[in-house]
Amino acid sequence: MSYQPPFKLTNSLVSKVAEIIELVANWNARNQQDQLPQLRRGNRIKTVQASLAIEQNTLSLEQVTALLDGKRVLGHPKEIQEVHNAFAAYDALTGFDPSSVNDLLSAHGLLLSGLADDAGCFRAGGVGIYKDKQLLHMAPPANQLPRLMHDLLRWLAETDAHPLIASCAFHYELEFIHPFSDGNGRMGRLWQTLILSRWHALLAYLPMESVIKNRQEDYYRLLGEADRSSDCGSFMAFLLDAISESLRESLAFEATSLAEVQETPVKTPAKTPVKRLMEPVVELLVKPQANAQPEKRQKTPEQIIALLSVHPQWTLSDVAQSLGKSLSAIERAAAKLKQQGQLQRVGARKGGSWLVIKEPENHPQGNNQ
Repeated sequence: MSYQPPFKLTNSLVSKVAEIIELVANWNARNQQDQLPQLRRGNRIKTVQASLAIEQNTLSLEQVTALLDGKRVLGHPKEIQEVHNAFAAYDALTGFDPSSVNDLLSAHGLLLSGLADDAGCFRAGGVGIYKDKQLLHMAPPANQLPRLMHDLLRWLAETDAHPLIASCAFHYELEFIHPFSDGNGRMGRLWQTLILSRWHALLAYLPMESVIKNRQEDYYRLLGEADRSSDCGSFMAFLLDAISESLRESLAFEATSLAEVQETPVKTPAKTPVKRLMEPVVELLVKPQANAQPEKRQKTPEQIIALLSVHPQWTLSDVAQSLGKSLSAIERAAAKLKQQGQLQRVGARKGGSWLVIKEPENHPQGNNQ
């Protein structure tokens, strides 16, 4: 692979990645049973509002929430359209392939629908970024965009870099190439979220944009420094710190919310054991309840879907080990799921992830149909 984003994998970056992996594991434990779907909705609202605020959209978190609830909001029509477009793009996130140029353009089309004549297309002319009439960055010529974006997306598909590293590098490169006449910042943050969600599905709901919004000056300063030094390592470190801080904030907030749920009395049959809230997700997804009827036990394909919907980065060998079945049996079941359009492999064979197209109903117990 000849193309390579301008960064060196330093010990500092590796340490930040290790820290985030631990935080993600903790966050996953808090979200195993989807006890609080309203938290995910709240995080998505924070993500949209913050990403737009970075681009000077003045609508508040309360106004964005009201728009999502279908209420009328007093605001500039352009800003209201930006909110609706952003929600449409984030809601479509699971259907996009991170390394597909067509999907990238489709996402831009959603973000800029009704806002730009060239929504869903690469820019046709040159563009420079100015501050106080001073040129900060001159983007590559428009005739170079197809080649540059092809190289970047191919690198993303084939790289062995950890998804945390790859997502940060991609974010920088998209801002450097500046392939669109408008919406490059929003696209960079959206696509980083997409890449991260392929590594771990919960990260689709991580509002890292809120942290970036609070550090906008550093965000743009480090982008400029990366341009001048031809090294985006510092900008990547900034993004990793934003992910880490956002995870810590989410953990702290959800700890309080989960405590409130645990304090709420729940009536259960005397002989029915109540599972602990933090019980391992694999047990919840795979093991049948003590009083479950035999006909309601999950079949192997349903067990695979249930596991990979929570652990998209797992290999089929991991699934086989978790279920106590042979690898060949799991491979046959997975092949059938792919043929049925319920399961898809995304990215390179090494370092890629699984995309569950259709999860089993009545998750997590499954439903044989």
